Amino acid sequence: MTTAMPQGTAPKRSRFRGLLPLGILVWIALEIWLLTLVGGATSGFVVFLIIVAGIVLGSVVMKTAGRRAFQNLRQTLQQQQQGGVSAERSADSSRNGFLMLGGLLIMVPGLITDALGLLLLIPPLRSVVGRFADRSMEKRMRAAVPGDLQDAFQQARRTRMGQDGKVVQGEVVHDDSPRAEGDRRSRGDDDGPRPPLTP
Repeated sequence: MTTAMPQGTAPKRSRFRGLLPLGILVWIALEIWLLTLVGGATSGFVVFLIIVAGIVLGSVVMKTAGRRAFQNLRQTLQQQQQGGVSAERSADSSRNGFLMLGGLLIMVPGLITDALGLLLLIPPLRSVVGRFADRSMEKRMRAAVPGDLQDAFQQARRTRMGQDGKVVQGEVVHDDSPRAEGDRRSRGDDDGPRPPLTP
């Protein structure tokens, strides 16, 4: 017997998710405005050079960070086989993600993203941002209820399938009397395999 999932109230949409599209539009407008200001003060060729330089520099940073991440992974696997992993190695690998993020931000055309990406290339600032991210992640993990992920998955599944989570209780009854057997044979039903039902 299956039971219905408890129907709760619809989850509140966070303020951040509500303002995200507006924030993206404002960011794009600011980037375009700043690029036109630079283009008006200098020339369109200078803006083109800034964009190309950002793409090249960002790809070099991401390639370097990727190599470092692969090297850290290989050294971590070797240390695990030999004994243990040092805490500074795991902290270094977590900061490597911010180095990759900095490279990605530099690659995105625009002066604001370039400035943010260049800030993430500064090691002390990268460490501060990494510690802040670690603390906020630990705080969220401690505040999470054990069933949150499973409930979220089931809710998404019900939404995708168009189900409301209601279960109709019932019982299947087989009538095995000789008369019922005769009725099934006259209809052409037998105990052999049947084709699958299609909606």
